[in-house]
Amino acid sequence: MNKPIIALMYDFDRTLALSDMQNFSFIPRLGYTPEEFWKLTEEFCKKYDMDKILGYLYMMIKVCKEKNIKLTKEFLTECGKNIKFYEGVTTWFNRINEYAKSKGIICEHYLITSGNKEIVEGCPIFKEFKQVFGCEYLFDENGEAFWPRSMINYTLKTQYIFRVSKNAIDTNDDKKVNEKTPRRRIIYQNMIYLGDGMTDVPCMILVKQNGGTSIAVYPKGKSDQVAHLFEDGRVNYICKADYTAGSELEKVVKLIIDGISIRETLETKREKTEKILWFMSL
Repeated sequence: MNKPIIALMYDFDRTLALSDMQNFSFIPRLGYTPEEFWKLTEEFCKKYDMDKILGYLYMMIKVCKEKNIKLTKEFLTECGKNIKFYEGVTTWFNRINEYAKSKGIICEHYLITSGNKEIVEGCPIFKEFKQVFGCEYLFDENGEAFWPRSMINYTLKTQYIFRVSKNAIDTNDDKKVNEKTPRRRIIYQNMIYLGDGMTDVPCMILVKQNGGTSIAVYPKGKSDQVAHLFEDGRVNYICKADYTAGSELEKVVKLIIDGISIRETLETKREKTEKILWFMSL
């Protein structure tokens, strides 16, 4: 019998990392503060009525050219090494995997971010994800970024939940993600989505409304940032962004895994009963 699979899906900035991933190394290397860079980006997007994600991808190229900095994949990956995470994040994945395994469940982790995948590739938790979906650049013959290869804004994030469910994780595979699937590799009830705010709402609602679990995390002492998401019925739970052993977040996720294990056991029992009754009717 195949073991059930669960998918934990995460936003990155302010969900796992303490701030936007570009703030730790990329922006300081440009000689800007995060406030200065994001203000420039916001002004640019307003001026041209531009999508904010496309806007920041453009500004990264523009400012690097102005500063005579080569925006290569290697440069971006190097900028991922100094990202700071909430407490417990680096050991979280192994602990959750082991707990799921003890319940007869396979646990997979997926990252769905509007940030730079190239930066994520340089951070210490990159290896923990089965797949990372993020914004990526095309690089020219000199290895410098010149155009977005993929862009994920807040609503486009939702397509990757379908992709995870159907195992259509190749972003060029439009047929598989859109065709009707009799049996999904990961059912929605076995999905958990973790995010930190309004930009995660489309994913939170999609997962919750289809029987999965959505959790909004918040920095210590700032539950008011996400309380409205719970009050409005957009998430199942809110938890402090504390990923350490024994934290409230860990307890909630383990309880969800317990529930999935019980449901899967009961479903197996029901299927066996159906088969017995079918054979008895022959």
